[in-house]
Amino acid sequence: MIRFQKILVCSCLIAGLWSCKTKSECIPNTLRPSAYPLITIDPYTSGWSFTDNLYDDVTRHWTGDKFPLIGVVKVDGQPYRFMGQEEPAFSILVPTAEQGAWEGAYTKTQPNGKWMESDFNDSSWLQGKASFGTHASASSVQTEWSGGEIWVRRTVDLPEDIAEHTVYLQYSNDDDAVIYVNGIEVVNTPDCHLRNKIKLPDPAAATLHPGRNVIAGYCLDRGGNALLDFGLATERDEKACFPETAMQKSVDVQATQTHYTFSCGSIDLKVTFTAPLLTDDLDLLSRPVNYITYEVVSNDGTAHDVALYFEASPEWALHEPAESSSEGFMRQDLCFLKTGSVSQHILGRKGDHVTIDWGYFYLAADNIRTAYRIGEAAQIRKAFLAGNMESSAATRTHTTQKLGLTRDLGRTKAASGYIMVGYDDLYSIQYFGENLRPYWNRTGNLTITDAFAAAGKAYPELKIRCDEFDRRLMEEAIKAGGREYAELCATAYRQAISAHKLVEAPNGDLLLLSKENFSNGSIGTVDITYPSAPLFLYYNPELAKGLLNHIFYYSESGRWTKPFPSHDIGTYPLANGQTYVGDMPVEEAGNMLILTAAIAHAEGNAAYAKKHWDVLTTWTNYLVAKGLDPENQLCTDDFAGHFAHNANLSVKAILGIASYGYLAHMLGDTQTARKYTDKAKELAGYWMEMADDGDHYRLTFDKPGTWSQKYNLVWDKLFKWEVFPESVRKKEIAYYLTKQNRYGLPLDNRESYTKTDWIVWTATLADDQEAFRALISPIWKFANETTDRIPMSDWVYTEKPQHRGFRARSVVGGYWIKLLETQYGQ
Repeated sequence: MIRFQKILVCSCLIAGLWSCKTKSECIPNTLRPSAYPLITIDPYTSGWSFTDNLYDDVTRHWTGDKFPLIGVVKVDGQPYRFMGQEEPAFSILVPTAEQGAWEGAYTKTQPNGKWMESDFNDSSWLQGKASFGTHASASSVQTEWSGGEIWVRRTVDLPEDIAEHTVYLQYSNDDDAVIYVNGIEVVNTPDCHLRNKIKLPDPAAATLHPGRNVIAGYCLDRGGNALLDFGLATERDEKACFPETAMQKSVDVQATQTHYTFSCGSIDLKVTFTAPLLTDDLDLLSRPVNYITYEVVSNDGTAHDVALYFEASPEWALHEPAESSSEGFMRQDLCFLKTGSVSQHILGRKGDHVTIDWGYFYLAADNIRTAYRIGEAAQIRKAFLAGNMESSAATRTHTTQKLGLTRDLGRTKAASGYIMVGYDDLYSIQYFGENLRPYWNRTGNLTITDAFAAAGKAYPELKIRCDEFDRRLMEEAIKAGGREYAELCATAYRQAISAHKLVEAPNGDLLLLSKENFSNGSIGTVDITYPSAPLFLYYNPELAKGLLNHIFYYSESGRWTKPFPSHDIGTYPLANGQTYVGDMPVEEAGNMLILTAAIAHAEGNAAYAKKHWDVLTTWTNYLVAKGLDPENQLCTDDFAGHFAHNANLSVKAILGIASYGYLAHMLGDTQTARKYTDKAKELAGYWMEMADDGDHYRLTFDKPGTWSQKYNLVWDKLFKWEVFPESVRKKEIAYYLTKQNRYGLPLDNRESYTKTDWIVWTATLADDQEAFRALISPIWKFANETTDRIPMSDWVYTEKPQHRGFRARSVVGGYWIKLLETQYGQ
């Protein structure tokens, strides 16, 4: 059953008065997230604030790349910057490979001695053209390198007149990198992809001198794409146009909206970022338009002259600095600013740490009292300050140029409105050789201006629906698991959904394809789907089918011939067949069977399973043969490596077999149902003997004194199958409560790290709220206290407030497993 119901639209909406208020009052979210969602459309169009104050840093893509947005309110001529930062203008001192060719010495073998020092002898190293890495990571790559480590030394000659300049290091890396200037360490980034520019620390800057200097870098590629590039730049002596910031008073992250309030001199300002990701309307869910709402109110009782300025960069539509085309135009009573790359290589780039470089980014607003300009940042900012932002636009620009949009609110005591932010990717996914349009334009008969016009007309109703949805989610989640649990769900909602792309397959199947963000970039990964699925099962089972359809098709088409499901169907956005090295036979077979049973439970029939019965039978029989005592293989926690006799993986296999029996029963095949249900219970009996370790059950059958979270057991509880006796769950929960650290329950006895989605599943095994909340509270504490300012990570340490890896992944949709339990209990 779809949980979200449309609400009645009051008559004032019919009149088009956007400012009508819903009677729903949001329940404040007190959690301080590690990053704040702003624009959340899909894995490519994703903008975040990584700082507590919206104006403390540039806005960023989830990868950490800069996706600049600036917001300024001008009150009686005085500007207050409330969003983003003005970045200094730079001159190139030593070009990166993106800016100009350079060569360096390099080695892939651990060098002896102080290889980063200026006087190190690198004559035995190879010579190579920069940058170094994989071509998929950057078009600037000239020396191919991937897997393992690389050391690079670059000799640069500096002019005599640098002493008076502030010098910055420009660098790109994927993954771990350490960079030195004349032997002084200036960058040390663990396991991440960055394209960044940092001011040189004083000790390093002091070593720069006319003539010969050395920049040295080390990089470790952990898999996937690889990249190392670096250079120097100097800051131009240009004054900021908007040095004074507003005073941020509050921020509140709800499921579909992030609300900010500011004090700006004589007015108060409220800014809301709305992503109407409402799962009962697939055209709306896939429409690539978000809203930035503003409300200004005089705080001294008098009217003031008020104008707003919004600025974006072509970087929203580029993976790396390149020539871009930008324009402004009026259409359908809206004012548009548009930008995109000149080259437009549609679906021409794949991988994890990449952003889009085809299609077009848009800002749009009602054309009344709106003006726009495209040009150099200082030029258009000064035009806004001077009040002469007459509409004018360039048709060919560079990333140093910006897109500026202003709304003149006139002299007022109170005013409100919104602008829209969106992206037209033209084609979203390549699916077994065929390029697919986004779902909202699946037939190709709409334009992006149609989408914006529809979004503008729908805004008053959608704002009310989003307010209502946000309120109901908090209420339902508080009832299910407490306030901290609810706040985690509210924070996770947009991240979980926008890590997918919704398209329609050539055969008419709905495809909700995930991207393994900050992992390996795989598309449609089964063991990403499995933890993500509870959110979609809770709100709309059709979307849950969309998570599975491509895997069924891959096997049923004959393209995948193994007796278990594939791990993925490619590397995002190219879904042409598995690219992950290695299989997860028991993992993926169990995942597909359990989730198919969950869909049948949600719909009250097994019609979906019947459609795929032959392949489900093949996978089930594989689990009967191989699932009880899994051979040496990976499970979804593949970062922990291969190992055999995995007790938790065995649970998944057993419940996968039980799922098939359950589906057979729903289809009226009582003989088959009895056969596989009895087999599952028989294997569960063996499992209890093999895994028993006294007061808990083991990590692996062959190693006493070990333990692990048995989160896969949750389905036995939710379905009320009783494949495993209730005593198994109770014994495990009692043991887990003795193993918690400050920031959570470790995944198992081997490491102190954990997976937060699995903790929520494990906590749901508990029968009482006290135990559930005791396991959830450390996750909330981690999210609130982590020093890593990134979109939510699901792989974190339990003894320190730092993440181990991953960010912005869809698996936080697994937090809805507790809500799903309440739904199943109804």
